[in-house]
Amino acid sequence: MGNISAPPFNSDHIFRLTDDTGMFQHAKFSVPDPAHGYTTDDNARALIVAMLLWTVYEQEEYLDLAYRYLSFLINAQTKNGKYRNFMSYGRLFLEEEGSEDCFGRCLWALGYVAANPKTPDGMKEACKMLLSKSMPNVPNLQWLRSKAYSIIGLRYVATTQAYDCIRDLAGSLADSYKKHAIKKWHWFEDVMTYSNAVLPWAMFIAGKVVDNREWLSIAEESLAFLEKVTFSNGYFKPVGCHGWYSKDGIPAKYDEQPLEACETALAYLEGYSVIRRIDYLSKAKKCRNWYLGQNSLQKSLIDPQTGGCCDGITPTGLNLNQGAESIISYCMCSLIIDEMNYEGGVSNGFSQSGNFPAV
Repeated sequence: MGNISAPPFNSDHIFRLTDDTGMFQHAKFSVPDPAHGYTTDDNARALIVAMLLWTVYEQEEYLDLAYRYLSFLINAQTKNGKYRNFMSYGRLFLEEEGSEDCFGRCLWALGYVAANPKTPDGMKEACKMLLSKSMPNVPNLQWLRSKAYSIIGLRYVATTQAYDCIRDLAGSLADSYKKHAIKKWHWFEDVMTYSNAVLPWAMFIAGKVVDNREWLSIAEESLAFLEKVTFSNGYFKPVGCHGWYSKDGIPAKYDEQPLEACETALAYLEGYSVIRRIDYLSKAKKCRNWYLGQNSLQKSLIDPQTGGCCDGITPTGLNLNQGAESIISYCMCSLIIDEMNYEGGVSNGFSQSGNFPAV
């Protein structure tokens, strides 16, 4: 498998999946499926993509999307600063409180948008309001990935409270790593499941913010272990969601999820920005190339007719549905990689224009 050229960027499917409420969660093939409604998870990450698009292309239609997704988050926040996640097509939330992962992903989106130099002032203030209301909940987070997503979001918040939260959350991740890591298993748990790369990604951020060399070492060591698992064939192949990978087992082959390629690429880019390992850039690009055919099927997941992204790789081939998480993951990964000047060695998370905040 040689170099792969990315197709021209096509945002049509993002608009196709979005109505006046927000982004639909699922699709039947390329057609939005209203039966499954919306999630705050998807709309939070769609907010990041919309702001990336606005930053790069400066087209009002992308800013309009960002307003819509941010409005969804405003509606999703509860009185105690948490977030409801699942919403029906009839605009009724289906739970009193969403998952901690949803909470962490909201902090990620809100932090990124609040810090983006091209975000309109009113949007920045709305993000800061939501963040302020959410902050008291951060110390009570229990799950590793929610802590990691929160670190990724809070690094944009220049307050003592945010710094203290990053320090405490990363300390908790480090403790979990020390508890579970052994000679042949350099990981934070006894099983490798979903969104694996956000754990070393968050440790790179925290190690830099707090200036903790031990945390940077954990980030590098755990990412190397993840790399050993996911690049064993020379191309990116994420741990499958049907069985995962336990300490005493073997990695599940399927289903391969688009989310993993995006977050692993972003973890490599973060690592490069911190420790300047040039091989991290090529690994990040290989993660993006997973969408384009550098994968176990040697087939592209990107639909040239719609601009959508297939929902994964299964034992029988591509999952031809084109849901929200898939297109969000592909767009986020591609926009970041295409806008960074790799040949020039840009490593601070900004594009050549200097106005492109890292995610």
